[in-house]
Amino acid sequence: MAERPTTIYDVARAAGVAPSTVSRAFSRPGRVNAETAERIREVAAELGYRANPQARALSTRSTSMIAVLLADIANPVFAELVRGAEEAAAEAGYAMVLADTRESAGREREVLDKILPTVDGIVLASPRMSDTAVRQVAKVKPTVVLNREVGGLPSVVVDNPRGMRRAAEHLAALGHTQVTYLAGPEAAWPDGVRWRALRDARTDLGLTVRRVGPVPPTVNGGVRAAAAWATHPTSAVVAYNDMVAIGFMRGALAMGRRVPGDVSVIGFDNTQSAEIVTPGLTTVAAPQRELGARAVRHVLAFVGGARSTSTDPLVLPSKLVERASTGPYPAPS
Repeated sequence: MAERPTTIYDVARAAGVAPSTVSRAFSRPGRVNAETAERIREVAAELGYRANPQARALSTRSTSMIAVLLADIANPVFAELVRGAEEAAAEAGYAMVLADTRESAGREREVLDKILPTVDGIVLASPRMSDTAVRQVAKVKPTVVLNREVGGLPSVVVDNPRGMRRAAEHLAALGHTQVTYLAGPEAAWPDGVRWRALRDARTDLGLTVRRVGPVPPTVNGGVRAAAAWATHPTSAVVAYNDMVAIGFMRGALAMGRRVPGDVSVIGFDNTQSAEIVTPGLTTVAAPQRELGARAVRHVLAFVGGARSTSTDPLVLPSKLVERASTGPYPAPS
């Protein structure tokens, strides 16, 4: 496999300077101390770095474009989010570039290296990069993180703990005492938040909880989760997202299990699929269009020179939408 090309961030780390200093050393050398600029050039030569468009990414020229990077464009949860983001961008006179990063941190970095020179700001929706890598991006262009908290950076998230609490309360009220959580990708920040919230709820709700996975956040991932659940079945499951929940129902039905007669199922996100599947999927809803719009408005405010007055994330509400996939604890036959 080919080695990853040396980036501006690699040079910055090796030279002990900020990525913005490396950028100026190549694009506007007169604005960098001569000794520092020479050290940067020497380090760049040693690492095999060649100035590319990213070195000019801090140009003050406005492009009237922003970029939104999505973890998986095939995931229907992003449909309304993208619509809200595009509407907010258009209202401000901006065009929006959309990129699918395929659940890959490496792909995120590759895309960013190419598009940073062409946009004024970045929205990272459910990024898989490390916190350090995300902060490096934010040093180059105004950046807002969506569906994840990164310390020190502006972010917009859903109230996942409250949503999971409502799901757990719903199942407990129906008489369920054992719940399985079908985990999503390990790199997905909401996955950890949702699992912790379910564990926090178990004591005062009288629940026993277990976790299976991780599985891909897809229908096929849910089918795999159903097979794992069947080794130690519980009367209720909460899935990482709607796609996993729908896949679980498909797998459970293939094994002769009834939903909700034998197992109640709850998803997350309230995608359109949750309404049209049979039985209709009980799920935790989030205002996806508003999420996208708020993230874009945030990043455009920073592009315009605003400064963040708080490191706390903007938290949007969640709610439980009850449908036919949940029912009372199964009566003994």
